[in-house]
Amino acid sequence: MLNPADDALAARLPAGVLREVAPAYLEEPRGRWHGRAGLVAAPRTTAEVAAVVRACAEARVGIVPRGGGTGLVSGQVMPEGPAPLILSLERMTALRGIWPEENVLVAEAGMTLQAVRDAAEAVGRLFPLSLASQGTAAIGGCLSTNAGGVTALRYGTARALCLGVEAVLPDGSVVHDLKRLRKDNTGYDIRDLLIGAEGSLGVVTAASLKLVVPPPGIGTAMLQVPSPEAALTLLSLAEGRMAGGVTAFELIGGQGLAFLAEVLPEIRQPLPGVAWSVLIEVGLPAGLAPAEALEGLLVEAMERGLVLDGVIAQSGQQAMDFWDLREHIPEANRRIGAVASHDISLPLSEVAGFIRDAGAALAGEGLRINCFGHLGDGNLHYNLFPAPGRSRADYDDRRRALSHLVHQMVVDRGGSFSAEHGVGRLKVGDLERWADPARLAVMRAIKATLDPLGIMNPGAVLSTAG
Repeated sequence: MLNPADDALAARLPAGVLREVAPAYLEEPRGRWHGRAGLVAAPRTTAEVAAVVRACAEARVGIVPRGGGTGLVSGQVMPEGPAPLILSLERMTALRGIWPEENVLVAEAGMTLQAVRDAAEAVGRLFPLSLASQGTAAIGGCLSTNAGGVTALRYGTARALCLGVEAVLPDGSVVHDLKRLRKDNTGYDIRDLLIGAEGSLGVVTAASLKLVVPPPGIGTAMLQVPSPEAALTLLSLAEGRMAGGVTAFELIGGQGLAFLAEVLPEIRQPLPGVAWSVLIEVGLPAGLAPAEALEGLLVEAMERGLVLDGVIAQSGQQAMDFWDLREHIPEANRRIGAVASHDISLPLSEVAGFIRDAGAALAGEGLRINCFGHLGDGNLHYNLFPAPGRSRADYDDRRRALSHLVHQMVVDRGGSFSAEHGVGRLKVGDLERWADPARLAVMRAIKATLDPLGIMNPGAVLSTAG
C-alpha cells in the first residue's frame, strides 16, 4: 500500500522545489477525470528530480510525472488512492546543446515541443514532430507517450526521433544515456523501454533528438476524394510519384467540416460540404517544384477517378490556412462534446473496410461520426457525437459499450485501440482485455523489477491490481 504525500515527505525534499497544489495540476483536457495530490514538486535539475524520487521511494509515496498536461488518456492525473506527489518538469526547460552538423539537439524534458522546433529552425534545421498542442506539450511528455502527429508518415513517431535519454529510475538512480549516436549496439535499449512508458518506469529528464534538414520545396493541397478507398489509392499514387517526399496525408470526413461550420465559422474551408477530403503535404529536394508535382498528381488522380476536385496552395499563407482547418477539427469536436473518442490504428488495407463496417454497426445508435486523422500511417480518430438536439449525457449508459464495439472491430482487423495517445488510466482495461497475454506478462515483470514499490504513476498503463 502507498502512503499519501504529506508534510513529513515535504520536509525531506530539496529546498525550493515545492509548488502550490493549483487546480491546473489536477486537470486533463477532456474533463472526464479530476486528479488529486498531496504535494506538487517542480525540480530545477536532474539531481533534484533524483532526490525527490528517492524521498518518495523511502516514504512509499506515489509519483505522478507531469509535462505539459496535454495528454488525452488521463495519464497525468490520479483520481483515486492515497494523494500522490505530482512531479512537474516545468522548470527544466534548458536547451543543453545543439549540433547542426550532426543534426542533433539535446533538450531538457520541460522544454515545449514548439521551443524545440524554434531552436532547430534558428540553426537551419527541423525537428519534425508536429502536434496541434506543441505550444504546451513538453518534450518529456511527448517521449513518455510516444507522440505521433501529422508527420509520422515520413519521419516516424517521437520514438524514431530520439537518440538517447537521461532519466531517473524509481529508486532515484539516474540513467545517463544522452548519446548522439545513430549506431550503438551495446545491449538492451533502455531508451526504448522508457519511451512510451508514460512515466510508469521512470522520469525522463532530458533527451537527445534527431533533427533533419528542411526540404527546400514544400507544397500543400486539399483534394476531394469520393471515398476512403480512393484516398488510400491516392496515397499510394502520391508516394510513387513523390519518391518518399510525402510528409503528411490527412483524411478529413465531412462531419468534421460540418462541425467547423457550426461552431467555428471563421475557419476558411476551401472545399466546404464535401463528404471526404485529403490534406496532403510534400517536401521535395531543390530543383523540383512542389506545386507542379502536386498538379501532376491531381491531373492523374482525376483521370483515374480518385479525386473529384482540389485546391493547391499558391502561397505559404494559403498552406497555413489549410493546416489551420485541420488543426481546428479537435477544437470543434470539444465544443460539440463527444460521446466517445477513439484513437485507433489499422493496417492500411483494413482502413476502408473498418470505416464502412463500423458505420453500419453504429447506424442505429443515434450518433454522428467524425472520422479523420493521419491516414498515411493508418491512424484514425474515430469519434462519436450526439445526434442533433441531444447531449452526450444522454449516452452515458451506452458509452462504454460503444467504445468496446469500436475497439473490438479494430482489434479483429489487426489494429490497435491506442495509436498515439497511449494507455494512461483511460485504457488500462482495454489493454488487459486485448493485449497479447505473453506481452502483458512481460510488461508486468518489467514494472515489478524496476518499480517494485509501485510508486511510478500508479494505475497508469498497468492496473495496480494486476
